[in-house]
Amino acid sequence: MLSVSKYWVNALYRKARTSKITLPHGEVDAPVFMPVGTQGTLKGLLPEQLEELNCQIILGNTYHLGNRPGPDLLEKVGGLHKFMGWKKSLLTDSGGFQMVSLLDLAEITEEGVKFQAPHDKSVMMLTPEKSIHIQNAIGADIMMQLDDVVASTTTGPRVEEAMYRTIRWLDRGLKANKNATTQNLFPIVQGGLDPDLRRKCAQELIKRDVAGFAIGGLSGGEEKKLFCKMVSISTDILPRDKPRYLMGVGFAVDLVVCVALGCDMFDCVFPTRTARFGSALVPTGQLQLKKDKYKKDFRPIDDSCSCSTCQRYTRAYLHTVVTREPVACCLAHST
Repeated sequence: MLSVSKYWVNALYRKARTSKITLPHGEVDAPVFMPVGTQGTLKGLLPEQLEELNCQIILGNTYHLGNRPGPDLLEKVGGLHKFMGWKKSLLTDSGGFQMVSLLDLAEITEEGVKFQAPHDKSVMMLTPEKSIHIQNAIGADIMMQLDDVVASTTTGPRVEEAMYRTIRWLDRGLKANKNATTQNLFPIVQGGLDPDLRRKCAQELIKRDVAGFAIGGLSGGEEKKLFCKMVSISTDILPRDKPRYLMGVGFAVDLVVCVALGCDMFDCVFPTRTARFGSALVPTGQLQLKKDKYKKDFRPIDDSCSCSTCQRYTRAYLHTVVTREPVACCLAHST
């Protein structure tokens, strides 16, 4: 659990705000958590179920969608909204995060990032222009620039190199955006855990005429104190009248603290991945339904919850199906 002083908490909450973000596919109430639908699907839930939950925006992954089904098919069908049957807003990342998650398969140069796809070993050269081309085909309401991402614990010259390269790649991405009036391109503040680099990056990015900003390169295992410091440094500089998207944050306590720090938008695979691995999120934390102690437990997941899962299914039933039957993923999401 994150621990901060009472004085600091009071100071933080002066940065919290609510807003409405107006996008081509509707308004989004912020602060907002965006569930991750990597390849045009939120694992375990249908688009109509998301609509019933009043989900206003979801996230797609440019690298994975660029590999499959590919930009040509998406462009032909009229974008990912039509392809997946989603009527509300979409945000796409740039593919930059795969520099960290698929580092063994990536080669990074000033031109861009050369990836070897893990599923078929094919090679993709992802440049700032290519990233925007794929995102234009996807038709996302909000697009991310391709940034040079390093692990948050990286130190030394590589962090500074990545920060300045991110700024250069932003300008290339802005020039490549052929749908600037309908697709908003967000720059990404980088700089690792170096306060001066974070400030320099944010101060440079706000010189560009963009609709909003993202804060990247965090939530990768760094100390919470440093994480909060980097977020606060960024929001101190970023404009108050534009959305601020903190990338990759999904734990409940982090969401609350980072709203207090002035962030508006968040995303993380944590909720869906947790459900797929057989755990349900409850007020006290996680209920790991795979454990044998739930084999003969005929209580609902949460006695006080009115969702369909808690009203109709027991822990014993869910213990039987989690990680074995696809329906379990949907049932665990619904709690």
